[in-house]
Amino acid sequence: MTTLAHIHRDDEASKLGMWLFIFTELLLFAGLFIVYGVYRYLNPVAFHLAAEELSVTVGMVNTIILLISSATIAMATTAVRKKNKQLTLLFLMATLFLAFMFMANKYFEWKGKFSHGIFPGSEDLQRLGHGDTLFFGLYFFMTGLHALHIIVGFVLITIVAVRVNNNTLTFENPVLLDNSGLYWHLVDLIWIFLFPLFYLIT
Repeated sequence: MTTLAHIHRDDEASKLGMWLFIFTELLLFAGLFIVYGVYRYLNPVAFHLAAEELSVTVGMVNTIILLISSATIAMATTAVRKKNKQLTLLFLMATLFLAFMFMANKYFEWKGKFSHGIFPGSEDLQRLGHGDTLFFGLYFFMTGLHALHIIVGFVLITIVAVRVNNNTLTFENPVLLDNSGLYWHLVDLIWIFLFPLFYLIT
């Protein structure tokens, strides 16, 4: 039965599908980065002043969190191939914890902006000017879209952890874990670009 399941499971097609998905996601964010670059070029002073409203410390902490999470998901893929179920689960749970920490930081960061009246459509933001409105509109949209990807990744990794725990994902069929890891690295890569664009270039 195991041999039959192995024959009918197309791991290569699954990985190819994930790579194609990653490519389309990169195209999406590349387009958004271009839009950001154009608007920044047209509104340099406003973007400079608006960027100073963001906390570099918070952005740096979230960057470190995601970089560590990339390492933990990679170690989980290694552990499952070494037939170490407990270590695989440990690294998966660590990745989930780090994802939660990222979202918690992002929640409090957004909450702080909302409490100061800085959010799309607010009167306070409109009074700051067109450039500030563009900056924070892009900030909320792009970081919000990234946060959505984090949530999707969280769900995927949770499913992987459940399957590892139930012994339905093992060293014999790790493709779901591999694809989840690829997706998570995509999420981290996107943030590596978002962080300097919004937090460092002032």
